[in-house]
Amino acid sequence: MSTYDESYQAWRDDPQRFWADAANDIHWDKMWDTVLDTSAQANGSWFAGAMCNTSYNCLDRHVEAGHGDRAALICDSPVTQTKKTYSYSELLEEVATLAAVLEGKGLVAGDRAIIYMPMIPEAAIAMLACARLGVVHSVVFGGFAAHELATRIDDATPKAILLASCGIEPGRVVPYKPLVDAAIEQSSHKPDACFVLQRPMEVADMTAGRDHDWADSVATAKAEGRRADCVSVAATDPLYILYTSGTTGQPKGVVRDNGGHMVALNWSMNAVYGMSAGDVFWAASDVGWVVGHSYIVYGPLLAGCTSVLYEGKPVGTPDAGAFWRVISEHKVKALFTAPTAFRAIKQQDPDGTLIGDYDLSDFTMLFLAGERADPPTVQWAEDQLKVPVIDHWWQTETGWAIAANPAGLGLLPIKHGSPTVPMPGYDVRVLDDAGHEVAAGTTGSIAVKLPLPPGCLPTLWQNEGRFKEAYLEEFPGHYKTADAGYRDEDGYLFIMARTDDIINVAGHRLSTGGMEEVLAGQADVAECAVIGVADDLKGQLPLGFVVLKAGCDRNADDIERDCVALVRQEIGPVAAFKSVIVVKRLPKTRSGKILRGTMSKICDSAEWKMPATIDDPAILDEITVAVTERGYARGTSGKRA
Repeated sequence: MSTYDESYQAWRDDPQRFWADAANDIHWDKMWDTVLDTSAQANGSWFAGAMCNTSYNCLDRHVEAGHGDRAALICDSPVTQTKKTYSYSELLEEVATLAAVLEGKGLVAGDRAIIYMPMIPEAAIAMLACARLGVVHSVVFGGFAAHELATRIDDATPKAILLASCGIEPGRVVPYKPLVDAAIEQSSHKPDACFVLQRPMEVADMTAGRDHDWADSVATAKAEGRRADCVSVAATDPLYILYTSGTTGQPKGVVRDNGGHMVALNWSMNAVYGMSAGDVFWAASDVGWVVGHSYIVYGPLLAGCTSVLYEGKPVGTPDAGAFWRVISEHKVKALFTAPTAFRAIKQQDPDGTLIGDYDLSDFTMLFLAGERADPPTVQWAEDQLKVPVIDHWWQTETGWAIAANPAGLGLLPIKHGSPTVPMPGYDVRVLDDAGHEVAAGTTGSIAVKLPLPPGCLPTLWQNEGRFKEAYLEEFPGHYKTADAGYRDEDGYLFIMARTDDIINVAGHRLSTGGMEEVLAGQADVAECAVIGVADDLKGQLPLGFVVLKAGCDRNADDIERDCVALVRQEIGPVAAFKSVIVVKRLPKTRSGKILRGTMSKICDSAEWKMPATIDDPAILDEITVAVTERGYARGTSGKRA
């Protein structure tokens, strides 16, 4: 392949030819009329006029090319102590059969289905079965609270929900069916059918007329010889909806198309990750996240690789050597995970002693993303693993890397703290508040000049207006990433912080606005604020501040416990919401804006300046005392620049 500079320049010189060449590696039922149609949507439409099927490209074409015996999916579950490998032929059989079951219940192209499952092979099979029929799937992270699931049901209006009876966490079983039942009860939209995969650890009660036993339905279809053919859909038709937190607390349904998505992911598997057909790739993530969509299911299978699907943790299943066991047993060439995982491993095995117990001779590279890869964690991984540790940066909205160090194009020198350079397709700019580019080394808002490349979101589900408002209006002609950072003299990007109120808890992007909405509903709370504070393990943790209603005489400790319980009930344990502080008042500007950024700096013991627009400076002194007494802002609390 070409070098990075050659590849990026080729895209610069002729973007449409660059992506048309990349698209030649995909099977098209009908070729496109236009590589990029800029007339249809604000961000344009890739491969307009083309017809295709993502499931066919992931499975059928490899089997038809004689690679049916190649391992497609290795499923490794330390929590159930089971392992299973599916060849491309076997996975195709399972996908085509489940698709026939869905087809038999009336699901057709354009319908939606929600998938609410743990990290088991059936989750990937369900995604691919939906794709086979042109049914738009929306995977919701298994274990999300009923209220959160209900909002997604009402937004996506699915005809069916595919779920497992439970998920398994270290030391406990999490029943899923009661959460789904409660969500359906809360939602205005009611799905026609639920397909329940009964796991022996927790057998769910079934609702007559609506619920169908997954295993029985598939067994019947196999006995009857039913297999669904691939349905040809437009390249611009949606493949899936993936919900991400919005600043209002109302989730945003990120849409991914079929055609551009395949082209971008297939290109990235070799160019970004250095993977070729037959290589074993492991994204230690979850199909509830964009990483699971892009690099557990679709990307590796499009490229003919073997993908590892892991139901376990980096530690505790059974110990901090879990990742090394998987890499050794399955001959993993590259691992992609979040920095949080390595912070957890480092915390429990600081000297990397357990690494020596395993043969990692096939392992060549570690990729990190999902949150900022802090240099100490990167350095520790480099020292212990003796392989390149590559930070890269992307978002749910983009679906693949905005900036990376492209292994397939030749690695560039690594700079700790930087995801390196923009990938072809991304014209990255660092802007001031007025939309002007800033000088190298100056922090600003990071934006991408339109059009975005293939694979990025074309819109939000049934909400083009919100898409424009959220991403395109602040910097006309650009996509707003809502991340802040700078570019150095060598063109390397450094991503430093979010520019909105989304916090990143162990790779989960969570809205503090959504948590505030829950806290505001507590009977004793008059107003509240939630901020993200730095955490050595999870990157960030939410911290709530509540001001009580006048006349409230309840014990503050009891109120704080109630608030924590309420957020965990409404948002779910994924929020890791454990701390609330009752305060007399919140610091605000004269216009009434709560100074969350300044509060975060105080809690993180960072230098801060007294905001010029603050209404009452004494309130920040009160906040400083409160957080110091509770163990935040250790040592240098209240230090002003």
